[in-house]
Amino acid sequence: MKIAMLARNPDLYSHRRLKAAAEARGHSLDILNTLRCTVHIASHRPQVFYNGAPIAAYDAVIPRIGASITNYGLAILRQFEMAGIWSLNESVAIGRSRDKLRSLQILAKHGLGLPLTAYANDPKQAEEIIKAVNGPPVVIKLIEGTQGIGVVLAETMSSAKSVIEAFRGANVNILVQEFIKEAGGTDIRALVVGGKVVAAMKRTGAPDEFRSNLHRGGSAQVIKITPEERSTAVRAARRMGLNVCGVDMLRSNHGPVIMEVNSSPGLEGIESATGKDVAGQIIDFIAANAEGGTTKTKGRG
Repeated sequence: MKIAMLARNPDLYSHRRLKAAAEARGHSLDILNTLRCTVHIASHRPQVFYNGAPIAAYDAVIPRIGASITNYGLAILRQFEMAGIWSLNESVAIGRSRDKLRSLQILAKHGLGLPLTAYANDPKQAEEIIKAVNGPPVVIKLIEGTQGIGVVLAETMSSAKSVIEAFRGANVNILVQEFIKEAGGTDIRALVVGGKVVAAMKRTGAPDEFRSNLHRGGSAQVIKITPEERSTAVRAARRMGLNVCGVDMLRSNHGPVIMEVNSSPGLEGIESATGKDVAGQIIDFIAANAEGGTTKTKGRG
């Protein structure tokens, strides 16, 4: 099988592991810099060019699109899909997951556990939305932030209002969420592949840090999740339409609540914490399911 990966940095742990796992199973995997891909649009002949030349025929594509180039990356991925190349995660599903507000609306519609969340455009409504999520304290986050960037814990009404007004004054879209105090600065990352949780870890924030992201100095350890947490992660992946994702959850007094569904989860932390070959399971899933022309989004605008 010939696989393409859309990724800007071939030296990242996750990308090296996926390439090694593919080659160990007799497949070939080319890492294509997303920004060096171009779309050529012509009737009945969807094509992607790489470094000025038409790309070779591929059986599958693994999108590892950075958050900073989401729109461009999804445009490239859609062209792969329209050419009938099977995608591990499809463009529509990735687009849903990258928009925090949209993803929470979808998950809420299907009854999955979420922290109380409010969204408003007018900074004059700051106090209203803070009270709507039983705050303060409240967590204020950018709608399109990643890896804990653009996430603020505001512990008083005055500080929360100041942060909201500052963000909105800069025309930045934000969500305001309840602070789950009982989570104690920890969360759970469940890695879902093909409708199954294949690995799970508990992440703990650095001292004096409420965010548990490993990129922010947090630590990780293997954890045994509950049947309810496992079901929540699987249902979240299915509702978002993602074959592979990391589902981040907090343990609240009323059960697991989903913080985020990540369509390009890193593998280093979870493979190190659990000792599991997650990259190999992803490649095995691709080999078992990739079939030309089967993308659900083929031909859609």
